[in-house]
Amino acid sequence: MKYLAAYLLLNATGVTPSADKVKSVLESVAIDVDEEKISSLLTALEGKSVEELITEGNEKLASVPSAAPASAASASADAGEAAAEEAAAEEEEESDDEMGFGLFD
Repeated sequence: MKYLAAYLLLNATGVTPSADKVKSVLESVAIDVDEEKISSLLTALEGKSVEELITEGNEKLASVPSAAPASAASASADAGEAAAEEAAAEEEEESDDEMGFGLFD
């Protein structure tokens, strides 16, 4: 992913990405570079524009289900209710500590 990010960064700045330029971007932020990954990325992206890649990616994302299973959604809702109940209990305990007297009453 970091190799693709460097490629897209170079492309966004108007620079034609090459192996050396991708490597220099990654090394500028202290990332160890694997030359094989850079060459395989450049081979896979050769002849394609960024717009084409984004369109292909959007089509693939559209086929991925985005709804969580009902059991996971209800479990997260139960966890949220439990957290709210704990917060309410803590507030009650804090108000009991004052015993109805204020500091300056």
